[in-house]
Amino acid sequence: MTDAQPAQRLSNPWVVLFTLLVVSIFNFADRYLITGLIGDIKAEFNVDDGYMGLLIGPAFVVLYVVAGVPIARLADKSSRVKIIAAGCVMWSACTLATGFATGPVTLALARVGVGIGEAAFAAPAYSLLADYFRPERRGMAYAILGLATYFGQIAGQAGGPALGAAFGWHAAFWIMGAPGILLGLLVVMLIREPQRATSGPSAVVQIPFMTIVQRLKATPAYLLMMGSMGMGTLSGVAFGFWGPELFSRVYAMDPVQAKSAFAISFGLSGMAGMLCFGFLADRLSQRDKVWPLRLSGIALACATTMILFATWSDSFRIALLFAVPAGLLGGGWSVGFMAMLQYLLPVQFRASATALFLAVTTLLGFFLGPWLAGEISSQLGNGGDALRIGLSCIMPVGFLGGWLALLASRRIERDRLALADE
Repeated sequence: MTDAQPAQRLSNPWVVLFTLLVVSIFNFADRYLITGLIGDIKAEFNVDDGYMGLLIGPAFVVLYVVAGVPIARLADKSSRVKIIAAGCVMWSACTLATGFATGPVTLALARVGVGIGEAAFAAPAYSLLADYFRPERRGMAYAILGLATYFGQIAGQAGGPALGAAFGWHAAFWIMGAPGILLGLLVVMLIREPQRATSGPSAVVQIPFMTIVQRLKATPAYLLMMGSMGMGTLSGVAFGFWGPELFSRVYAMDPVQAKSAFAISFGLSGMAGMLCFGFLADRLSQRDKVWPLRLSGIALACATTMILFATWSDSFRIALLFAVPAGLLGGGWSVGFMAMLQYLLPVQFRASATALFLAVTTLLGFFLGPWLAGEISSQLGNGGDALRIGLSCIMPVGFLGGWLALLASRRIERDRLALADE
């Protein structure tokens, strides 16, 4: 354990990690749920791909980004545990509210609420785990937390359509949203908040936000990592959000079957890739702390190649074959960024700088990716090939992301020392 006072009695690190993993699974399940129910929602509310792209991207991400930085500023000087718990309750309540939507406007408002609630999780959670795990163990810890992406994807994109087929899409949101409200209360019961090494008996000295921004602007490694993860997120999220709908349209399959196969195939291979990445990152970081970022850049470029092949496969079976290497390669690349970010940043503003990093990368990926792919598809006729073209216009930016990660890896040690000395 680092960055905490040793005399303080803390929770077991693995209990903390497992609790945050469960919370994060619900976080991603509620985020992905709407993508598995696109067809049902379009049919009831009579909207097109452009509107659904706007709904699953910008409507979610704008308030997610706007709320993320001030929440993280609060997390740098107060209880991250309480912030995570409150966010969990809020996004779960808004998921419930999504099921009560009566039209496009109320659906969008509920989606905005989900974004605000989920903004309270990522930066505080990564900062909290950095206090519970040493740098050489963080790769695996973050990889285990990252499994939530795929558990959540499977729950949202496979479980959601199944629940929708059985009970209607409204009920799917009620069933998926309700448990998270109780889970938020459980977080407070199971996790103790570590004291920061910089905290005194009564207060934490906090660096002004604009001072942090100026220091980060003069840190090339941070900026290159931000651009790299932004491009990777833009590529991966576009495919992850629209992929189930693509499979359903292109291969003329039953929507529940196609979406479940997509979520399970990419999800299971992604989980395996996440764990393998965490293991390799921890092993390689014992030789050189920068290796996780290099590994991320290589994996991102290779995963982008695989998802492009999957998008244009002639048959459903061949597409699923590409899902395996795509998941293995793409499953863990974000872990390297988060581990390297916590290594690079001083503890005094770790959560704030992480939130700013996530704000920009999320804005690029979740705002532009799903919306642009949907809008291009809408302009080309909303069909299967139209969606293929829309995705293919977006996904190749993943290659740029891989290159930027390798450039950033050359500056990490130099910039880490510069940040520590200021």
